[in-house]
Amino acid sequence: MMVLSAWLGWSIWQRNGRRGKVGLLELLRFAAVTLLAFTFLQPEYVRLIERTEQPQVAILNDLSGSMLTRDVVSTNEIITRSEWLEEQTKREYWKPLETGSEVMIESFAAPPDLSATNAVAQPREIGTDLTAALSGLIEQQKNLKAVLMLTDGDWNLGPSPIGVATRFRDQEIPIYSIVTGQDQPIADLSLEEVTAPAYGLFGEQIAIPFTIQSHLPRDVSTEISLMSNREVLASKKITLPANSRLRDSIMWYPREVGEFSLRLDFPVEVDEALRDNNSADFHIAVRVVKLSVLVVDSQPRWEYRFLRNALARDPGVDLNCVLLHPKIAPGGGRDYLSSFPGSREMLSRYDVIFLGDVGVGEHQLSESDAELIKGLVEQQGSGLVFMPGRRGNHLSLMNSELNELMPVVLDDERPKGVGMNNESVLTLSNLGRGHLLTRFDADEMVNDQIWKMLPGFYWSTAVTKSRPGTEVLAVHSELRNQFGRIPLLAIRNAGRGKVLFMGTDSAWRWRRGVEDKFHYRFWSQVARWMAHKRHLAEKEGIRLSFTPETPKVGDRVFMQATVLDEAGFPLEDGEVNGEIISPGGQGEQLELTEVEGGWGVYSTEFLPQEGGAYQIKIDAPEHDRELETKIVVSLPKREKLGRPVNRPVLAEIASITQGESANTDNLDEIIQKISVLPEPQPAELRTRLWSNPWWGGTILLFLVIYWTGRKLAGLI
Repeated sequence: MMVLSAWLGWSIWQRNGRRGKVGLLELLRFAAVTLLAFTFLQPEYVRLIERTEQPQVAILNDLSGSMLTRDVVSTNEIITRSEWLEEQTKREYWKPLETGSEVMIESFAAPPDLSATNAVAQPREIGTDLTAALSGLIEQQKNLKAVLMLTDGDWNLGPSPIGVATRFRDQEIPIYSIVTGQDQPIADLSLEEVTAPAYGLFGEQIAIPFTIQSHLPRDVSTEISLMSNREVLASKKITLPANSRLRDSIMWYPREVGEFSLRLDFPVEVDEALRDNNSADFHIAVRVVKLSVLVVDSQPRWEYRFLRNALARDPGVDLNCVLLHPKIAPGGGRDYLSSFPGSREMLSRYDVIFLGDVGVGEHQLSESDAELIKGLVEQQGSGLVFMPGRRGNHLSLMNSELNELMPVVLDDERPKGVGMNNESVLTLSNLGRGHLLTRFDADEMVNDQIWKMLPGFYWSTAVTKSRPGTEVLAVHSELRNQFGRIPLLAIRNAGRGKVLFMGTDSAWRWRRGVEDKFHYRFWSQVARWMAHKRHLAEKEGIRLSFTPETPKVGDRVFMQATVLDEAGFPLEDGEVNGEIISPGGQGEQLELTEVEGGWGVYSTEFLPQEGGAYQIKIDAPEHDRELETKIVVSLPKREKLGRPVNRPVLAEIASITQGESANTDNLDEIIQKISVLPEPQPAELRTRLWSNPWWGGTILLFLVIYWTGRKLAGLI
């Protein structure tokens, strides 16, 4: 390109009588072309800046809560990791580095705060962020020779430190680390988590799940207790397998309504190294809630009759029934409706709908009814129970909007189901053994025996398999196909609501010999489990639900407000405002967006950054609707005692940066290696000419002068 430009300039100069002005213009163009061609080689201007200051060695001390773990051997005793660090600091181990280097000693991670087992009132997260510690160092210091970290490597906050290690490698700054602690956890039992619901119902059992981690080399038989101050509200005998994690739950029957601050704890074993992590505090509300339930069927079969009786006698249920027999008029009597409530305003009051042996067709449900049920479940968070019968009407539901909600795939070649000569039973799955819906006894083994002893069935719905996203609680004890055992009791989420499938019509037989003991309890648990989220917070004409129910700092909380106008109709195109006040007192407006569908649902979300109680206010001023509630956000306790050191991450950081990771016994050896490291090379400052605006501006200026000169010289 340069040769062509030179030949072209020479030719133009020759044709114009070798005039001096033309020659200067062509030389200018040749210079611009030369610079442009040179730009394609991506030239850089490199300057070496000699360092006049002493090189720096940064020492980072870990002050996190995990450093209080007592597992460091010092002379003839075992001390905590932080005590070992204090001992080394007192003897000024870094003195050899001060010859020829500037030593900077800094700390990272928040000071430990181990006073609360459930740190609800903590203002912010406490944890170890190795990335933040290293990033701040490399950004603030420009003459680093090396970095020494004294830490257990218990990284539990922020992104992976491996990413920032590559920045140290690029600047040829090695990172050394002294791993303080042991590679094995200390002998201990710890109550790691309690996930109690936000509220429970008065007079009903409340399941309080918990997680216990065992680092003892033996099985432990103990008893966990639910306490209110010093009063024992409930207790349960448990067995903790050696070196494993146990997830279980304890059942509580509240005797009064109100707000409760409770505690779970279990005794300390003699060989436990830590004695202050066997308990956890939590908060729960107990309320009286009346559930609205709708049962729809086509004929008064035995399953329908006993289900209706059980729900009608339940003081916590407001029951309505609809019998849609194809050949006769709808059933009548106490609690009966003359027709299906076929509008949003009539249907939205129901928390749970039971669909029996009924389908879509003449004198049954209509397509619009099916669409309304789907909207109620997905948008307003109601529950739906499929209870097919021997007439096979349920198959017509699969050609309606309800097909998407069915937890299982039905066999349409056998609409009348599967009959058997011998009695079969429901066999609990692994999930079903511990699920609230299938719990008749707090002891899992006893509960499993109860299910095996329940009267069985001789008929079941023809099912092919479960659908993706479905949780199977129980299967057919005898039948199986190419997909495995036939699922007969299954649940799944649908939008904001829940769906349950019961594939047999003989649950009423569970009354044999025990009356309503198991039959009533099962359907009572189903109704309350499905309606739970609809009653997290409510007032006349307005209801608020949120997910997750017990959020933690960093969880995105999704909230849905259902608002009705003065006439009880779902509010459409209305003004709904929201406000949230953080535990620190900072207020913020919430933007609620109407969810399409006309169900009066308005949604919003927020991301809690601190632990504590968030005050929520939702109001529709045009319709005099207002709701105030609180959402308690817990602060995860990331810093835990007894954990082993995280040696792999420290070793990888050292490997990437050409440093070294060693044990506490090798501290002086590491100091010696750092002291003999060569001084940092002169700083190299590179300026990319090819992307510099001044470089491009110069080329453009040459071209502008060239074309302007040609104009003035009369060459254009």
